[in-house]
Amino acid sequence: MYWVEKPKSALIRSQATKICSTESILIWEHPCLVFIFFVKPPSLHHPLVPVKPTNNPPIMRNLRPSLYFGIALVATITTESLASSDGNWPIWRGTSHTGVVEGAVPPIEWSDTQNIRWKTEIPGSGLSTPIVWGDQIFILTAVSKETRPTNSAEQAQAQRPRPRPEGGLQGGPSGPGARGAFNREQILKEFDKDGDGQLSGDERAAMRAQFRERRGPGGPGRAVPGGGGRPNRGGGGPRGGGRPSPEEHEFQVISIDRQSGQFNWTQAANTLTPHEGHHPTHGYASASPTTDGKHLWVSFGSRGIYCYTLDGELVWETDLGDMRTRVGFGEALQPVIAGQHLLLTWDHEDQSYLIALDKSTGKEVWRKERDERTSWTTPVIVEVGGQTQAIIAGTNRTRAYDPENGDLIWEASGLTSNVIPTPVIGHGNVYVTSGYKGRSVQAIKLDSKGDVTGTDNIVWSAPHSAPYVASPVLSEGRLYMTKGTDAYLTCFNALSGDVIYQDEKLDGINGIYASPIVANGHIYIAGKEGTTVVIKDSASYEVVASNTLDEPIDASPVIIGNDLLIRGHKHLYCISEDS
Repeated sequence: MYWVEKPKSALIRSQATKICSTESILIWEHPCLVFIFFVKPPSLHHPLVPVKPTNNPPIMRNLRPSLYFGIALVATITTESLASSDGNWPIWRGTSHTGVVEGAVPPIEWSDTQNIRWKTEIPGSGLSTPIVWGDQIFILTAVSKETRPTNSAEQAQAQRPRPRPEGGLQGGPSGPGARGAFNREQILKEFDKDGDGQLSGDERAAMRAQFRERRGPGGPGRAVPGGGGRPNRGGGGPRGGGRPSPEEHEFQVISIDRQSGQFNWTQAANTLTPHEGHHPTHGYASASPTTDGKHLWVSFGSRGIYCYTLDGELVWETDLGDMRTRVGFGEALQPVIAGQHLLLTWDHEDQSYLIALDKSTGKEVWRKERDERTSWTTPVIVEVGGQTQAIIAGTNRTRAYDPENGDLIWEASGLTSNVIPTPVIGHGNVYVTSGYKGRSVQAIKLDSKGDVTGTDNIVWSAPHSAPYVASPVLSEGRLYMTKGTDAYLTCFNALSGDVIYQDEKLDGINGIYASPIVANGHIYIAGKEGTTVVIKDSASYEVVASNTLDEPIDASPVIIGNDLLIRGHKHLYCISEDS
């Protein structure tokens, strides 16, 4: 911590964003630094002064009673080789690492007939969030070459995972298929296809059929002959291994003109029949691509990793083999750029690993094994004290790696299983969450070293209100998150972990996969059935608007300038008051 006189640069002050104030301090957050203005000498016991009195440098003891400026190099956040996010959205969730889009003014009200600039049909199916560079929107989809079942019960039947040998959803007595067990939330997560919070007749029929198949002729605990299982994972029999889709699919990369919604080009990256199925609410194109403004990197996971020019010309492709996902839930392997490397988290039911490819050639640079089962989270790349970190949340451990060589920088345990949410960064911390088979929220210091489990480097934690699929959002010292996949919103004080408000019902929404996003003082939360609720970004819960489109939404919204992009199950919408 270094203390100097208040800078007179109006440019720095204009670029900074005021995130909180108290009687004695003003905190301003610049895109790369956090600036602390002291109106009077700070108390050595002030909660925002992370220095113990015994360790204070002399300058801290000699502060004059006037306005001082402290520069806290909490974290210099960079996205190497990614240009400014102004007018661009080059990676999943943008480049802010918080879910906040500064300077954007999207609409707060819309409908199928109001504020729709354009609406473009997307072939096939895909839940991946689009990315944007300049006037191009890039989106992924998987197009079946045959007709899928139209009856919902038949579709659930076709996509059901194979029976697990132990007889529960997770292979144990607590699963919904186990005798004497009933977990409503877990059952809804698996069988509530339309996200309305209850089971229809078809959904109940599919659930009963699933339970009968899991029990099998020998009931719970009957082993599958010849099943080897994964070492040290508690049981024989195949894990993951959902039924393959019976259809051949074409895996497409699409470029769309941002102004008109017309297709610029379409490339078929691969055409094949997937080796494994997916969750009924999932799909084969769930990972967002990424770009540096010159090239586009695309991951279809087991169907290949690809690099294109922005004109759609293939530069390279590579095949990392087949993933074997937990209960056949499917894949969402999102590529992330770190310097000259492309990082991919290959967490599945066989040996998991983090791999770095040369982003120019696709050649493997290094590979580090991970003690993790299937996860769907995305690494976050940050620079802390001059060292770049690739932070990956995980069931066994949240870990920070050096992206140059894969060396472990720090790790911490504390999350639950099936980790999906992407971490957010701010206030010198990384905030990680998980919401399956329990709930966990952790704030971990970015400058940690080694194993920090159970130490003061875990700034705070909470065993409630965490999301299962959606990522949290961090704005002005407030950490927002939805609960599980349900329509409840909780707000934490990001510095202390104190609850500002908890489990506020999002009326009009029954289920949530999409991650919230903040712009112009509002939080946008899209529900599975097509309604997006707009909440005031403040310490009090206040609904501003509720807007409905006539199709389900699982992909996360994207905000560019005054435009809001929402990918539904069938269309991509550009929502703008300039319509």
